[in-house]
Amino acid sequence: MVASRRRTPAGTAGRSGGPGGEAAGLGAGEASGTDKGGTDKDGEPDPEAVARQICLRLLTSAPRTKAQLATALRRRGVPQEAAEAVLGRFEEVKLIDDATFANAWVESRHHARGLSGRALAAELRHRGVPAQDIRVAVGRLDPEQEMATARRLVAARLAATRGQPTPARVRRLIGVLARKGYSASLAYRVAREALEQEGLDLAGSGLDLSDVPVEEAAEPAGELADFDGPEA
Repeated sequence: MVASRRRTPAGTAGRSGGPGGEAAGLGAGEASGTDKGGTDKDGEPDPEAVARQICLRLLTSAPRTKAQLATALRRRGVPQEAAEAVLGRFEEVKLIDDATFANAWVESRHHARGLSGRALAAELRHRGVPAQDIRVAVGRLDPEQEMATARRLVAARLAATRGQPTPARVRRLIGVLARKGYSASLAYRVAREALEQEGLDLAGSGLDLSDVPVEEAAEPAGELADFDGPEA
């Protein structure tokens, strides 16, 4: 006697219990009235299917904020209603999570590039992260950590300035920190500490750091690009 085989109901695979179940469901045409090719009953491209494909493709290459994805959809002519529906669904299943994005951004950019909290906040604003999420993420950097990072950045540059006039050394060391977004007062303090640890008597020489011309320190332009809205 041959045992009968149970048939799996069609369309249940990939909904849960396996890797990528949520993403697979999102990409298979959630909206009613569409086929697997992303067209509606009249054969026209379904805007939500198009939006899902665009978002999934972008998220596959790199994490994105909701604002970045919204910008990408708008540039590709996706209707606002369809874009909002898809972005809302992506938020529900945590394919978009601006708070997590902000935390990861601060962690990686501070440790890898030495950026200050001020610079990181500016970058996240340019990427459309909500203000509350920015405050929480940047708030994880305490002043002691920023100070330690600033000292590390100056120490790494110090040897390259030896043999130069003291005002030039001060200007270059402060410029290193200014381009990373550190305040002028912190930059002056760290530069003074580093040079005095080398045995330079800045006070005795009559050099007032606040009078040193530091054109580079006016804006942290080296690390922060100008964006025309959140880039996609």
